[in-house]
Amino acid sequence: MPGFEIGKDGLAVIVVGVDGGERAQNAAAWATGLARRERARLVLVYVEPLTSPAYWSPIGMATAAEAASEFVQELRESAERYLDAVGVRWELVHYRGDPAHGLEAVAEDRRADCIVVGRGGGVPKTLVTEARRPVVIVP
Repeated sequence: MPGFEIGKDGLAVIVVGVDGGERAQNAAAWATGLARRERARLVLVYVEPLTSPAYWSPIGMATAAEAASEFVQELRESAERYLDAVGVRWELVHYRGDPAHGLEAVAEDRRADCIVVGRGGGVPKTLVTEARRPVVIVP
């Protein structure tokens, strides 16, 4: 794979998709444990999909964007409380667009060693066939 480093010791960066759902929470918990054990940086990625009908009008777009910003702030506060307490280095990225492509774009930008997602839906299926790095699907 071009651009993918082979032969290094351990993991340095782990990207995990978070959206507030139970499957994403399971993926984040698993990725957190992996990041802690590997002393890797954990990159939490919330991808705000822009395909919702809320984005079809200027008022709806403003409301949806505000809700997404509030959700990201809640994610940040929750991550700060938990991840700082267990000693995991982390960052939170808010990306707008297609979730699978957003996760891959952030992973590419951060030179991530793997992407972790929850099982179900089209995102894991797309990543398994299109990602340029290993993908871990957590039940």
